[in-house]
Amino acid sequence: MLSIAAAVFIILAPFRLELVVMELLLLSNSRSPDGSYLVHAIAEIAAIAAGRKRALFVPFAAVTVSWEAFVEQVRPVFAKAGVAIQSVAALPDPLTAVLAAEMVVIGGGNTFQLLRECRRRGLLEPIAARVRAGTPFIGWSAGANLACPSICTTNDMPIVDPKGFDALGLVEFQINPHFTNALPAGHQGETREQRIAEYLKANPNRTVVGLPEGDWLRVGNEAAVLGGPHAAPVFRAGQPTAMLVPGQALGCETENPALLAAAGIGPRIAGAEQTR
Repeated sequence: MLSIAAAVFIILAPFRLELVVMELLLLSNSRSPDGSYLVHAIAEIAAIAAGRKRALFVPFAAVTVSWEAFVEQVRPVFAKAGVAIQSVAALPDPLTAVLAAEMVVIGGGNTFQLLRECRRRGLLEPIAARVRAGTPFIGWSAGANLACPSICTTNDMPIVDPKGFDALGLVEFQINPHFTNALPAGHQGETREQRIAEYLKANPNRTVVGLPEGDWLRVGNEAAVLGGPHAAPVFRAGQPTAMLVPGQALGCETENPALLAAAGIGPRIAGAEQTR
């Protein structure tokens, strides 16, 4: 699903060519139903860290808690993976910190605020360049949204104006985190599937992955592989919704009526006109 131009950069060195592949871990959520925080992701965090000992944490998505409190919530989780966290918000020179980062980690919260604060500080292009040069990237919820071409498939309210929706563009697809198509009985609002259909009507060349809670996408070697316990729906304009199963790379998903029914998704074509 990733283009060669986006995923692999050729670095010229004396007498040789070195291929650098991006590594990303894009998680749907941080908190599990039992209240534990990022416990389901510790093994994946350790795997993508691959012995690295430090990570630069971007806490700007936090709204109702302070950025400092957010950092302290994340710190012990990464310590279990052998990684020390440093907050970009606490540094006098964030740009230099990004350029020297061993890993970049972006937490969840409100995607609009996250994008605004990164843009204000001039961090979007430096983060993207650093990750494209091979620095591992971990993001959950809003942090996963920020890795996409835009933040237009977030679930968040636009509480601030980010001065544009374009994001890091590290992958070519969009993610809808916390995906569920369930509605409370009697609720007359849109399902998540209907909201994504609206997005695809306006953006017919995009692909949207509905990432259920507990799932993640591990991106590397020009593939985005689904991890976690659940199958994930993949939406494309003018095509039936397909299902990606854990262990499968994006692009290998298939129509699966049983899995679609289990996810509460109808057989309709994504991006088709719907009324409510």
